[in-house]
Amino acid sequence: MIGRNLWTAFVRTFGLKILQISSASSFGGGERYLADLTNALVDRGHELYVAVRPHSPIPRHLHLTSDRIVTLPLRNALDVRSAHELDRFVRRNGIEIVHAHMARDYSLASYAARRNSKTKFIATRHVLFQLNRLHRHTLARATRVIAVSNAVAHELRASGVVAEKQIAVIPNGIDVERFSRARADFDRVQFLRSMGLPVDCLLVGSIGELRTLKRHDDFIRAAAIVAARFPETQFVLAGLDTSASGEVRKQLEALVNELGLSERFYFLGWLDDAEKLLCAMDVFVSASETESFGLAIVEAMAAGTAVVATATEGAREVIEDQKTGLLVPIGDVDRLAGSVINLLSDPEKRRAIATQSAQSAAKNFSLTRMVDEVLTAYRS
Repeated sequence: MIGRNLWTAFVRTFGLKILQISSASSFGGGERYLADLTNALVDRGHELYVAVRPHSPIPRHLHLTSDRIVTLPLRNALDVRSAHELDRFVRRNGIEIVHAHMARDYSLASYAARRNSKTKFIATRHVLFQLNRLHRHTLARATRVIAVSNAVAHELRASGVVAEKQIAVIPNGIDVERFSRARADFDRVQFLRSMGLPVDCLLVGSIGELRTLKRHDDFIRAAAIVAARFPETQFVLAGLDTSASGEVRKQLEALVNELGLSERFYFLGWLDDAEKLLCAMDVFVSASETESFGLAIVEAMAAGTAVVATATEGAREVIEDQKTGLLVPIGDVDRLAGSVINLLSDPEKRRAIATQSAQSAAKNFSLTRMVDEVLTAYRS
C-alpha cells in the first residue's frame, strides 16, 4: 500500500508518460476525443506522445511538437513491425500508459505493454460494433477498457470479451468553454453573410461523416418537407465523404437535386470552426441509425442550438426528450421533419430547449470531467 501511495503521489506531482495510439485515416468523433484528451493532459503537465499512421489527420489537431508524434504503418492487428517498434519506443521513453483507441490497435498496444512490466494498457471503446474472439486475448492485459457511454458498456458486457472489473464507463466530454465563448462573441448576421446565406433565413443543419449509417438521406428528405412549410429555410451538411470514390456524397447530391433543394441545400465539407456553424443554426438534426454517444449532438447542445435526433442508443443517454432536445424514431422521415417544423414554428420553445441543452452539456459533458475520470482509470 505504501508503494502504491508513493507512486500515485509521484505521478500526480511529476506527471505521467503517456502514449496514445490511433491508426485512424479520417477525423471523426473518436479522433476528436483523442485530440481533446491529449491536449488537456499536456496542459496538466503530463508527457504525451501519439502514434499514428503516415498522412494521419490527427497531428494537426494536437498541441504537440513533431518529436512527440510517432509515425508507424499500423496496418492491422497483426502488424508485427509496428508492434516491435512500439515495444522499443515504450521501453526507450519509459512510457507508463499505452492508450489505444481503435480495435485494430488493441493488439499492438497490448504487446508493447506486456513487454514492459511497468507499463499499463488502456483501451477506449468508441463504437457499438461487437469485438471478436481475438480481442478476448488482446484485452486480457488491459487495466481498464473505457466505454464512452452506457450503451457501449452494455455491448462490452454482452460480448463476454471483457471482464466486468475492467470496464470503466466514462462519457465523452467536450470543451464546453470553447462553445460558451463562441456563443458570447457570435455575430450571426456576419457569419451568414460570409457563408453567402440570407441574413433573415432559418438555418437547419447537420454535422457528421458522409456515411450510410448516418442516414443523411433521411435528413435531406425531411428538409424537403420543412422547405415546403418554411420556404425561407436554408440547409447545411458539414462532413467529409470517406468512401473510396466519394460515392456517398454523389448519391446525396443527386437526392438534393431530385427533391428540388439545390438552391437551398449546401454541402460544406470539413470545417475547423464548426462551433460557429452550430451557433448559427436554428435547429441541429441528427438522423443517424446508430450512435454510441453522439458527440456532434452534445456540441450542438453546448452551442445553444435546439436538437432533433433519432432515438439511437447514444442520443437517448444525452438528450432528455422534450426538455434538452426532441427524439424521434430512427428512419421516420415524417416525424423528423415534423419535429423540426415544431421548433421552427415555436421560437419560445426552441429557445427554452436550447438554453436547457447548453446547461446540460456544461454540467454533464465537460472535458474537465472526462479527463479527471480518464486519469483515475490510468491510476487505478
